[in-house]
Amino acid sequence: MRHEYRPPRRRSRLTRRGRLALFLGMLLATGAAALVPLLRSAEAPEKPRGLTIPEGWRAPQVYAAIDRELKLPAGSTKAAVPTAALALPAEAKGNPEGFLFPATYPVTSKSTPATLLAYMVQTANRKLATKAVADGAKAHGMTPYQTATLASIIEAEAESRADRGKVARVVHNRLARSMPLQMDSTINYALNRNTVDTTLSETRIDSPFNTYERQGLPPTPIDSPGLEAMAAAVAPTPGDWLFFVTVKPGDTRFSATYEEHRKHVAEFNRIRAAAGAGPGSGAGGHDGEQAARAQAGSRAG
Repeated sequence: MRHEYRPPRRRSRLTRRGRLALFLGMLLATGAAALVPLLRSAEAPEKPRGLTIPEGWRAPQVYAAIDRELKLPAGSTKAAVPTAALALPAEAKGNPEGFLFPATYPVTSKSTPATLLAYMVQTANRKLATKAVADGAKAHGMTPYQTATLASIIEAEAESRADRGKVARVVHNRLARSMPLQMDSTINYALNRNTVDTTLSETRIDSPFNTYERQGLPPTPIDSPGLEAMAAAVAPTPGDWLFFVTVKPGDTRFSATYEEHRKHVAEFNRIRAAAGAGPGSGAGGHDGEQAARAQAGSRAG
């Protein structure tokens, strides 16, 4: 059988220049592949900055702080509330007042008003919506939301841990006797201000937060209460007090009788007069006709 002659194939050989080009190309490719993870590892993770919400702040103050921190136009955070899908109690009716828990929150370039508000409400639910709070609220015939409302009043009115328990007892005692709470802090909330002076005409304003004219708790919290205020709300200090007045900073007097309370209010007014101020709020400013309390140390907001 005849075989067709085929000349042997020549293997193509790279020239010296070609081999050099191939080597350099492989080296660059390998270097680029190694460079990508190096670049990625060199990118340090973003360090969050902190946004601190103090105890006793009202929702508008929190909104403004978020706007400033995120460098947004004023009103941006408030406008985000209806669509933020916040995990609020049904009683809140979409109003986060009282549930923007006071703490320091991490803020990054990815933070938005909705994410920060949601974080605050989740923190409030985790810290406040506990079995201890639920059991304490039930023992006092309140819902957890009503307890948060009471805690917000305590936060606004009391100056110290010891005073928080006593203020809580005054509120519970007044509620048990169907007495109006007559708290200047709720008037301040209605008028969107902070002051120790409440006039007689202001105690007659038409507002659901006017606890001089309306019995019971206000319809919503009036600020963001902290853990100590919440603890005082469910476990008030034992006592029969119905009145209190902060005669001077650090000196709050609690009274079981109106006669004793009037003596404390008179001292409060003497101190204010000596300092060049007029008569104070509550009983002190109304000649005792309101049977209320005078508070010179309210620190709401």
